[in-house]
Amino acid sequence: MATPTLPTSAGSRLKQLPVISHLRMSSGLRRGMLIAGLVLSALFLLCALLAPLIAPFDFAQSSDASGDFPRQAAPDGKFIWGTTSTGYDVFTRTLYGAQTAIWVIVAAVIMSLFVGVLLGLVSGYLGGWFDRIMVVLADAIYAFPSLLLAIVMSIVISQGQSSLFGGIMAAAISITVVFIPQYFRVVRAEVMRLKAEPFVESAQVIGASPWRVMFTHLLRNSTRTLPLIFTLNATEALLTLAGLGFLGFGIEPTAASEWGYDLNRAMSDATSGIWWTGLFPGLAIVLTVMGLTLVGESMNDLNDPRLRRFSRKKAKRITQSAQAGAAQ
Repeated sequence: MATPTLPTSAGSRLKQLPVISHLRMSSGLRRGMLIAGLVLSALFLLCALLAPLIAPFDFAQSSDASGDFPRQAAPDGKFIWGTTSTGYDVFTRTLYGAQTAIWVIVAAVIMSLFVGVLLGLVSGYLGGWFDRIMVVLADAIYAFPSLLLAIVMSIVISQGQSSLFGGIMAAAISITVVFIPQYFRVVRAEVMRLKAEPFVESAQVIGASPWRVMFTHLLRNSTRTLPLIFTLNATEALLTLAGLGFLGFGIEPTAASEWGYDLNRAMSDATSGIWWTGLFPGLAIVLTVMGLTLVGESMNDLNDPRLRRFSRKKAKRITQSAQAGAAQ
């Protein structure tokens, strides 16, 4: 019986997805880095998705049927990671902090991706005065420190609001402003290179409109490197969110759990020998950023043809040496 073509086509498409294709072509140290990054990133996602099921309390809960929670209590059977100076469970706050972080990362990256890609397509294809204005605006945003710009935007957007939606959107929009120029520059450079290719000129000759050329022919070919930028920008979004919370411009603890705010509150505890209130939120930030960075850097290395050829030659030499040793 003949093999159906649909599963084969679906399987080939699955193998071409960014992370899967990079995992297949990797070897040695780069494969280990990529797998370690994927494991840490998957752990981060699982904590965010399963926080309501795993956490023993609510993120803003400081009492139960037995009474108020003790403040700055050391880790024990009930509070496995101890409690904060305000009586919150550290384990619960850390789990729900992953949920807040993933919401902000997704919102910030999606908004900046949409706006940055759209502006890059239009600016790179049309050129002229619009392109010059957009390049100047992108350079102007680059001139400001990203965290300072995020603080200013957070103050302007939030206006003292501390609700869950308002706090997350304020942080996400402030981060989006910083990320838009990165997507804009990458897409604009690719579009300017591709618009002189024969397939674009052929589409123009047969009468395709500029919008059809941009979104049908240029968009798919100019966004191949965006998954790499996505992973690196996710780490920047997480660090910016933590920086905003640490400096007091983030989300209030009664609206959502946020690692940067918890670290800010744990500063005074560290001088008193109370280590558990700051250790676990800090480790959560470090491990999450490390995982996303390993994924992004590994994908970036595997996309470089020179490094890929070097890895293949090195793997071939190792294989030949092993075969020679076995023959002896």
